[in-house]
Amino acid sequence: MEKLAINGGTPVRKEKLYYGKQWIDEDDVKAVAEALTDDLITCGPRVAALEKKLCEVTGAKYAVAVSNGTAALHCACIAAGIGAGDEVITSPITFAASANCAVYVGATPVFADIDPETYNIDPDSIEAHITDKTKAVVAVAYTGQSVEYDRIQKICDKHGLILITDAAHAIGTKYNGQPVGSIGDMTCFSFHPVKTVTSGEGGAITTNDPELYKKLRLASQHGIVRNPDDLVHESDGAWYYEMQELGFNYRLTDIQSALLISQLAKLKKFSDRRKEIVNKYNEAFKDVPEIIVQKEIPESDTTRHLYVIQLDLDKLKCTRREFFDALSAENVQPQVHYVPVYFFPFYEKRGYEKGLCPEAEKLYNGMMSIPLYPLMTDSDVDDVITAVKKVVEGYKK
Repeated sequence: MEKLAINGGTPVRKEKLYYGKQWIDEDDVKAVAEALTDDLITCGPRVAALEKKLCEVTGAKYAVAVSNGTAALHCACIAAGIGAGDEVITSPITFAASANCAVYVGATPVFADIDPETYNIDPDSIEAHITDKTKAVVAVAYTGQSVEYDRIQKICDKHGLILITDAAHAIGTKYNGQPVGSIGDMTCFSFHPVKTVTSGEGGAITTNDPELYKKLRLASQHGIVRNPDDLVHESDGAWYYEMQELGFNYRLTDIQSALLISQLAKLKKFSDRRKEIVNKYNEAFKDVPEIIVQKEIPESDTTRHLYVIQLDLDKLKCTRREFFDALSAENVQPQVHYVPVYFFPFYEKRGYEKGLCPEAEKLYNGMMSIPLYPLMTDSDVDDVITAVKKVVEGYKK
């Protein structure tokens, strides 16, 4: 058996391979450079062009570009009218913003458990957590896989709930042939550099509802209105505007918009390459009993943001931490996505305790993300597979 690098053996790779990385090419650089030379580098024409492009990509009627995915979720909660005394159901296996957005507007996050095979929020658990205070569901498309829209939408319709999709991972994913972004009441995206397409930082909310669209606009742009037809008072002149609601400065710049428009032109290429890598991983690990791979629902045509492996620790003589460190020593750097949100001190202080979501906690105890991004070469992918299998061999019982 080959000696593990953490025990003094030779690493699988010489250079460290991380779990995610952006792909910026000459077209992207040119697009940003052109934006920098224009008269307007923020609140200019490229923001509107980006929003139009996002509608084309997602099939949604309206899109509002914002400064990041967290801002998108915050605006969605504002537009949904969520406030003090309300409850918002979400998943604990997500970035903290999926729950924090409820706290931002004075509401209480409620954590539903996950499906142990798909790792997405379990519709049955959603329904079990509904009370007379429940106002909305923030359903997280974890790793990029679509949530079970048909089941979740029926639950929301039955109980009169707003359905917000946290699709930070899921640009390019389709559900029953329909792009994520055109389903449910509102869909929130993130364009952070490790996501499938990037604007550096950036986000967006899509919706088909004109009233929600107006509220999203107000929430993201100081609550300010300039269109004469929308004014409450008579205009004092061409300079006049009104702040009609309390909003925030969540605007995206033309510079970032230029980059994202260029990136969206490559979405299919990025998506196809991610699918190729996922298929190679699935094939490589299907006969490794120590590794459990995420299942996909047949309705989801997934552009995967993350590839998560779950260790069957009953078959290994190591902890998750030991496996993680050993894989890193082979110069394949994993990450963990995510620590269950209610484990954090912020939520502990608010009375949340471990044990709320047993399936989520079980997943957390054995999971890690391995590298997945379009710039990876076939050799890189082979190195990841070799490293994972080497560490499994080193620790298998």
